[in-house]
Amino acid sequence: MTDMVIRALSARDAHLFDTLPDPLGVGRALARTTHRPEWKRVALREGKVVARAAWWGGPDDTTPVNLNWFDVAEGEEEAGTELLRTSPFQVEYELILPPGWREDPAHRAAGEARLRAAQGAGMEVLVERFQYRWTPECGLPERPGRLEFRPEPDDGVFLEVLRRIHSVTLDAHALRAIAEDGLDRAAQEELDFFHWCPSPREWWQLAYTPDGELVGLHVPARNPSGPCVGFIGVVPEQRGRGYAYDLLAECTHFLAELGAEFIAGATDQGNFPMAANFTKAGHPVVQERIHLV
Repeated sequence: MTDMVIRALSARDAHLFDTLPDPLGVGRALARTTHRPEWKRVALREGKVVARAAWWGGPDDTTPVNLNWFDVAEGEEEAGTELLRTSPFQVEYELILPPGWREDPAHRAAGEARLRAAQGAGMEVLVERFQYRWTPECGLPERPGRLEFRPEPDDGVFLEVLRRIHSVTLDAHALRAIAEDGLDRAAQEELDFFHWCPSPREWWQLAYTPDGELVGLHVPARNPSGPCVGFIGVVPEQRGRGYAYDLLAECTHFLAELGAEFIAGATDQGNFPMAANFTKAGHPVVQERIHLV
């Protein structure tokens, strides 16, 4: 096999990135996402692109947040592995897949090829997630009317509520953060993410029963690609009463009333209660995603 060249792209030759097929439809899924040319890398053999990768970050980020587009040509998994292994950006890989991808032979082959290439570069699967996208055509979910929602301007209060929520979390990313750095750090990472989103701090809300008991919080947000469910969480002593649905319904109404044409959301596939709440609230699954670290 001929020698391979791996290099970064620039604005001048960014077009090379588009010369590989896109069997998983990642380009369509990321249509609202902007990738910087300098955060794109390709592997070339005899001048032909045989693997490509694009890392992503927000407009103010100086380093990428994740890798969310990675492709290998047929028979070129080793090139893809080498492309990732030699990259200066060692961040999480979010493999974007169509819903039910394992039932379609072509999608399954493409997905598994990318998984093998990434795992060859030392990555391992952290979690598989469902990606949702609500649009006005889905209809607004019913508000149960059981809770009262209030803005909370004090980050310290929000941080303590996040700490309580994460003490019994099912979220794989939070569990990993807790295992590596402790509960306080995991809660702080969530708070940092809320601040990173380019949406108003005033949108964050705590939820209470009519008697004033704290139930949890929801964070309607905008990420760089548009409106999203930033966070839904119920404190331990209030679980088992279906309140996560109330929070999600309120979050959906909140963003819809601001004119959102769509609302993105996501949850771990193993978080069966939250997945059921997204379904109940009329948020359809539009993608599956595998997160590798």
